[in-house]
Amino acid sequence: MTKVVARTWTEVKVQRRSAIPEGLWLRCPSCEQMIYRKQMESNLHCCPECQHHFRISAAERISQLCDTDSFETMFTGLSSTDPLKFVDVKSYKDRLKAEQAKAGTLDACLAGQGFIKGRATMVAVLDLSFMMGSMGSVTGEMVTRSIEHATANDLPLIIVSGSGGARMQESGLSLMQMAKTSAALARFSDAGGLFISVLTDPTTGGVTASFAMLGDVIVAEPKALIGFAGPRVIKQTIRQDLPEGFQTSEYLKQTGFVDRVVARAQLRNELARIIDYCGK
Repeated sequence: MTKVVARTWTEVKVQRRSAIPEGLWLRCPSCEQMIYRKQMESNLHCCPECQHHFRISAAERISQLCDTDSFETMFTGLSSTDPLKFVDVKSYKDRLKAEQAKAGTLDACLAGQGFIKGRATMVAVLDLSFMMGSMGSVTGEMVTRSIEHATANDLPLIIVSGSGGARMQESGLSLMQMAKTSAALARFSDAGGLFISVLTDPTTGGVTASFAMLGDVIVAEPKALIGFAGPRVIKQTIRQDLPEGFQTSEYLKQTGFVDRVVARAQLRNELARIIDYCGK
């Protein structure tokens, strides 16, 4: 005799849900549509419905921008020594180990030389997957070395920024990177170099207040959050309502802080076009 087991409706729903592998679908934070993850990834990590630009890692950014197998990673092996012995909820040393294991990198920057549509270029990309792309001593050093390598070899320089700002665990040492990178860019400019700054969501804090806004040409992805302090802090400080779209790419283009807003699908072509136009 066949044994019949009674099941509640909740149990049936759970069983049906478990038949669909987790992670195949996700909800777009912009249009709130359910989208197929693989379709989003094949669309350069943009929503196929509304073209919302999802955040991506530095490695993914390099693969999108550079010609296949043309990128050579440089300045590897650099890692913070935790000179301040900083401790908050846990020690900075332990936090670094956890972030390195999660992101698969030693710090929040990936830099090297590659080709973009056949144009030799020095590229540095901040990595949001490592402590929100925060700028510590190592990140500042890698950006500075990238600038110096571009200067010495007369290469156009592209820095893709995406960061929560200076890294609080390194305090004043992190803030010093703002002056360090800016001074290197001044020498690069004196040598006649071309610096294209690419701003992605979000670009904030000390990164915005230093090298990210010093480009000869500043390009931003659509609807990226770009600013120094957050809008809530600014509103509380000046005690005024902020304009609609404040601190977005489009608003900053209208006010003259950004030269072009370029969709991710067109970014590679646009960078190559700018390099050609500037004779580099």
